[in-house]
Amino acid sequence: MTKEGHAGPSLSSASPPRRSPAPHPSSRPLPPWRPQPASCDPSSSSPASARVDEIVLLPVIDDGEGIACPLVEDVDGKRRIELLKRHAWTVLRHEGTERPYSSPLNGEHRAGTFACKGCAQPLFSSKTKFESGTGWPSFYAPLKGAVGTRSDRSLMMERVEVHCSRCGGHLGHVFDDGPKPTGKRYCMNGVAMTFRAG
Repeated sequence: MTKEGHAGPSLSSASPPRRSPAPHPSSRPLPPWRPQPASCDPSSSSPASARVDEIVLLPVIDDGEGIACPLVEDVDGKRRIELLKRHAWTVLRHEGTERPYSSPLNGEHRAGTFACKGCAQPLFSSKTKFESGTGWPSFYAPLKGAVGTRSDRSLMMERVEVHCSRCGGHLGHVFDDGPKPTGKRYCMNGVAMTFRAG
């Protein structure tokens, strides 16, 4: 009996307390996109640089396979909408690294061109791709003017980070243990690239 003399609700008829569902991992806020490196300055006279006139924020989409991050920008005078899945966004815009052997592009051996998934700029010819045994797509040379580099000390050691010269998207790192003729190994994240056969 309650204070007022009325019977309170029985335990059997009481509805269980409502709980808020745990947030889905893909609903976590995304890290902000880092500023473009100096080599991607819109005022640069480099032919690879592109002017970004407008960036519009759109809702984030979850298609069940991870979120897609729409990016609307004007690249080389053409307005494009880019949907980057969470893994591609993390690598391209937050300098993440994919797991080795996780990208289908690691085993891609057809003739063609590998391009930046962030802005579609051609980056590497399949003619320069080689099997490095590392689990990441590897090349001994990029296409002319396609990539930029800068010093990376994020792992307490000196490395050389590689990014797209157009949009500044992080691609991977370059090392001095590659094959001839350059002796370089451009170790790239496959999730940051697309492939076009031909």
